[in-house]
Amino acid sequence: MELMKVRNYGELSERVGEMVIEKVNALEKPVLGLATGSTPEGLYEYLINQYKAEKVSFEHVVTFNLDEYVGLEKEDINSYNYYMNEKLFKHIGIPAHQTYLPNGNALDLNEEAINYEKRIKQAGNIDLQILGLGLNGHIGFNEPGTPFTSRTHIVQLDESTRQANARFFISLDEVPTQAITMGIETIMESEQIVLLVSGEGKAGALKRVVNGEVSEEFPASILQKHNNVIIIADEAACKLL
Repeated sequence: MELMKVRNYGELSERVGEMVIEKVNALEKPVLGLATGSTPEGLYEYLINQYKAEKVSFEHVVTFNLDEYVGLEKEDINSYNYYMNEKLFKHIGIPAHQTYLPNGNALDLNEEAINYEKRIKQAGNIDLQILGLGLNGHIGFNEPGTPFTSRTHIVQLDESTRQANARFFISLDEVPTQAITMGIETIMESEQIVLLVSGEGKAGALKRVVNGEVSEEFPASILQKHNNVIIIADEAACKLL
């Protein structure tokens, strides 16, 4: 596990953006694992700018997102499908059929989870997985207590997670109670993982990732067991290290 300390959020976004572009330019058919939320937004802005500057092409890239809410239409402004299209996909010329998100509106959610695993395998697994860090240690929507052996599955969202995401909704009542997410074992099969951590509010969680015991009660701690993890964290997030 390598910790890369940067000064601020802007530098964090640029550093991880450079890593993504290097991977995209180096591989014939790169497979990227993508995340949503506020932390990757700067990364996606950077990638859009580099695409517009003709520094990178995404025509040969395949992407898999970590998760999606259960029960939201793809066009819902709070769905992760909508987020990815608005924040990245529609701006970078990537073919729509090469971008995958779990379908949270599938008639059979368990079958959707199995099929999502199959799609990742068929693509050759993920070359570079981007992760954010939840306050309770969740990665993707894998909440505390999720088995390290989990594959893509349906999860009941922790109340703290719903409250953290309520700022994107009109009220807490509108935040879905379930999501479909890549499992921890699925994430750990990625060739390389980059964990993005920004802000003083994440300092305690980052300390547990780096120095805490490996426990299913803090899912991100499993990253200590991966042989190719880079943590990019700004000065505020590194305050307790």
